[in-house]
Amino acid sequence: MEEPQLLQQQEEEQSQSVSLQDCLKLLKGERDEQRLAGLLLVTKFCKSDDLVSLRAIYDAVGPHFLDRLSRTGLGKGVVSSGSGENRDAYLQLSVTVLSAFCRVSEIASSKEMVSKVPMIFEVMSMNRSGMPVLEECYEFLYLVSTASEDGLTALYESGGIKLLAHQMSALPDGSHLMELAMKLVQLMLKKLSQGIVENDHLSELSVIVTKIARQFALLQNALKFEALHLLSAIFSSEYSTLLHDALRVIQNENWSNHMRDGVATILQNRVAPAEKFEALILAESMVSIKGEGWLIGQINLPNVQDPIPADRCLLLVLESSRVEVAVLLNELAYSKYEASKSSSSTAETIISKQQKVTIVFSLVEKIIKLISNIGETEETQITGHHLDENTFIKAINGLNETIGVVLEYLQDAKEHGQKVGNDLLASVRLVGSYLAEAPVACEDKITELLGYMLSVEGEHESSPFYSVCFLLPMLCQKTMKIEGCKLLASSGGYKAVVDCLMKLIEQNRNGVENNGCIFLACDTIMNLLKMEQITFSEDESTFISLLKALALWTEKTNDPSVVMMASSICTLIFDMTSENALLNHPSLSSSCLDSLSRLIARSLASWGQDMSDAAKADMDLLEIVTAGYSRWADRFPQIQKAVER
Repeated sequence: MEEPQLLQQQEEEQSQSVSLQDCLKLLKGERDEQRLAGLLLVTKFCKSDDLVSLRAIYDAVGPHFLDRLSRTGLGKGVVSSGSGENRDAYLQLSVTVLSAFCRVSEIASSKEMVSKVPMIFEVMSMNRSGMPVLEECYEFLYLVSTASEDGLTALYESGGIKLLAHQMSALPDGSHLMELAMKLVQLMLKKLSQGIVENDHLSELSVIVTKIARQFALLQNALKFEALHLLSAIFSSEYSTLLHDALRVIQNENWSNHMRDGVATILQNRVAPAEKFEALILAESMVSIKGEGWLIGQINLPNVQDPIPADRCLLLVLESSRVEVAVLLNELAYSKYEASKSSSSTAETIISKQQKVTIVFSLVEKIIKLISNIGETEETQITGHHLDENTFIKAINGLNETIGVVLEYLQDAKEHGQKVGNDLLASVRLVGSYLAEAPVACEDKITELLGYMLSVEGEHESSPFYSVCFLLPMLCQKTMKIEGCKLLASSGGYKAVVDCLMKLIEQNRNGVENNGCIFLACDTIMNLLKMEQITFSEDESTFISLLKALALWTEKTNDPSVVMMASSICTLIFDMTSENALLNHPSLSSSCLDSLSRLIARSLASWGQDMSDAAKADMDLLEIVTAGYSRWADRFPQIQKAVER
């Protein structure tokens, strides 16, 4: 037999020869030397899973001696058997037996053990060379904090977040120490709120995230999934937005590359659907932090020598998102329209699925933005990498399929008479984002659903507003052609656009600026009114309400763009009516007509050789006003008088 094996056998035989009773006699001795000898025997022969023996040994030695032993090891007291020269040995023995005793949950949850958490922190913060009990310290903290709420509170209040942020970078990758550290972080997340993170732990938590990201990328075992779960929990928390800001300013890019490596590994392998979704949560967070370009970058995987294309993560995220969209929307539709009231499908599960849909929709929307930007500029300016045509085509096809699924979901909701829901509003937003970049996509479906999409409301809206805002970029482009104008007019959708514009004007007057949406709505309405083939003779009240809103919008503004846009729309509306008709309408006052007269006069006053640069920029609008005024001036004597004044 080889010598190491022989020595091991002899040690085992020696351990077995020592009876528990002999050990207990020593531990109950009157002298410290006896108790120390008993504890040393405990470390030699007592197995960690022998909870009965551990309980008996703990009762025999008692917490008082353990406390004196710990204090001696820290240089704060002296046991009668020695002095400071054996301090390291005492400290090592103390931590080792404390960790062993805490395997008994009743001991771990005791006040005596909870009170020792600060002492363990002190041991961990010591830089004494050759200190071999760090793992036992971590085990003690884990056992105590999982045994009782008091233990967890002691861990957190003693500075657990700060300690781990300091120590995790020095722990070996994939080690048991790293595993315990990650579990401690997971436990302490329960103690964190947005206010606490903002005031106390933002920098420490961001450091911890970067360390866990490394484990997520490099490991190929169960600990990789622990890192995934932990990162997902952090990025799904109420303080995730604060954390995004802190991570955004970290100079070292390695952590974000590690996140990409980890996400790509999860998505390209066979893992549980829940874990794939957690990877998508991380991807969505990273795109929010680093921008859409994060999806494209070099991927480095352990034990993989061949280079992996830089677009791999993008395509994996898009394909996984497409699958999730199809699955979640199908489950949502079933829960809302087909599941019986007695089934397990509850309001809580529907809300949970809606929240998941929001995350995946956000990812798809950001991919749309990425592909759009790449199509408009040199992609190397955005991502630092070149995308070949094949990748671009794959991405477009994937987006087309995803939007098709979303449109089917909206069609299903329309058929069931459902117009209110945040999931429906999010669906309209995603469709609007895509059609803003590809206005001719899915034309047949859009023709069928446009009126419905413009009627969708969020759960806290009293009437459609955000759905119209989301579709304005597409509507503005579509109404540049007669087919788009006919579609918007025949569906009645123009009324929703007018209502949206009036709400935007009201918000603007109350100090909420959204000029992008306002001018898109104005352009859409102007496109409609300029088409001579489109008539609105039977809907006078809609445009009279708009005239009133435009008069209020421009009454106190000096912005030439606002003045010219509003006067252009008024000019086109005046083509359909007369001054007498307006004055006879019960909802339009003479003071409103006065305001409209001043508006037209102000816009025409900018015409001439001394035009300002702003007026020159709006020359096309000025031409609309000038041409329109020449057509209807004789029907509006009050406006004519204001202009000639």
